[in-house]
Amino acid sequence: MNSFNTIAVIGLGYIGLPTAAAFAARRKKVIGVDVNQTAVDTINRGEIHIVEPELDIVVRATVREGYLRATTKPEPADAFLVAVPTPFKGDHEPDLRYIEAAAASIAPVLKKGDLVVLESTSPVGATEQLAGWLAERRSDLSFPQTAGEQSDIRVAHCPERVLPGHVMRELVQNDRVIGGMTPACSKLATKLYKTFVQGECIETDSRTAEMCKLTENAFRDVNIAFANELSMICGQSGVDVWELIKLANRHPRVNILNPGPGVGGHCIAVDPWFIVSQNRETARLIATARSVNDHKPQWVLSRVTDEIAALQQAGKNTVTVACMGLAFKADIDDLRESPAVQITLQLADNKSIEVLAVEPNIKVLPQALSDKGVQLVDMNVAFEQADILLILTDHAEFKKARLPGSAKIIDTRGITG
Repeated sequence: MNSFNTIAVIGLGYIGLPTAAAFAARRKKVIGVDVNQTAVDTINRGEIHIVEPELDIVVRATVREGYLRATTKPEPADAFLVAVPTPFKGDHEPDLRYIEAAAASIAPVLKKGDLVVLESTSPVGATEQLAGWLAERRSDLSFPQTAGEQSDIRVAHCPERVLPGHVMRELVQNDRVIGGMTPACSKLATKLYKTFVQGECIETDSRTAEMCKLTENAFRDVNIAFANELSMICGQSGVDVWELIKLANRHPRVNILNPGPGVGGHCIAVDPWFIVSQNRETARLIATARSVNDHKPQWVLSRVTDEIAALQQAGKNTVTVACMGLAFKADIDDLRESPAVQITLQLADNKSIEVLAVEPNIKVLPQALSDKGVQLVDMNVAFEQADILLILTDHAEFKKARLPGSAKIIDTRGITG
């Protein structure tokens, strides 16, 4: 029986690196693999290239003790966890090229008895596709799709379900849904995750596990869409949406979420499309929620544009707008699919205004923003120079700050309410 002396994690991003660190903290030999040489070098120095509380402490300790090492090419291991991006392309069709590339990279080092787990959030059937790509490259080994319980290689899907900013705690404490291509695959994957998972590991099949993660994020997306749509209705009706939600939530069976400038991150803004792309005739509510949330940044922009026009009509020649926060949620540095970035980019297209960005969790602006003349400044500079403060992310620093009375404040997060 596989004792998992060596574990390889393919992809050292916001999920892969914390997962690698969690295994290494349990004194497993972990080989982290990433195509980004800078990330590899950073990790091998005992440092991290992302912002996540407590992760730096674990990485520094496990690298120093020799349990965690990063490289750009896979090496032999007993288990391989694939945690690479799964974006969409074209008409929101899932793009599995990174999973295919991961399969091609690990296939040469597979051996009989190994376990391969797809952690990347994926459309239904992706785990089987991964197994197919591996089988194409290793005809000398058998896989679950043909050999069933007797396969040389076990393949499973185990999606993450952690909250950015709390990843190290939730990796350990949260339940995990483990979907093997066969029951034996599920059992072996459960044994692997029980190395550090204190929550319950619930076994199912790979397709159900894939759909479970998509369902969780689609559920959240639908609920956020309700809050975002409500905020737009209230904006037209002259109603304070924040007060309204507080009052409505006093009902014992009502729990409305808070609205925002849109929906970001690699999960909620992306995963529901995987359901829609495979079920276009039936996933109507999910598709509508996506449409509502994708439209919210344009609604925010219209509000800002109206304020800019009012200031210019009042004689203000150059209007300065400070975009407070670029990350898609509070107290992290993750800009993926961030509506705040989208809004800031579109504001920068207006050559009659100056656009400042305040993001305390990054040191350098994304190239797309700097190319458009956006300046990254600290909070105090923004308070001094801005005519309009546009609050896009509810970072702790912003909540604690005393906002200037001289600027028009547009609060998409409700921190001033």
